[in-house]
Amino acid sequence: MEQKIRRDRNMGDNLRRLRKAAGLSQEKVCAELQRRGCDIGRTTYEKYEAGQLNIRISVLVELKKFYRCPYDAFFEGLD
Repeated sequence: MEQKIRRDRNMGDNLRRLRKAAGLSQEKVCAELQRRGCDIGRTTYEKYEAGQLNIRISVLVELKKFYRCPYDAFFEGLD
């Protein structure tokens, strides 16, 4: 069973902030994740950013590599 992170609006806000800082659309992020073996569609990624869906740890690992950021960037502002 895959581990999941508890839903949190701030996590979604951080995902959106990282994506926009990179100048990417949700479609481009999803295409890169798919290239890396994560079967993620745009609607699923949209739900991650909206805080409506739990993000899989495997997706978080790939996003960390893609954005070349520390894990802290995903958890910024969470208490």
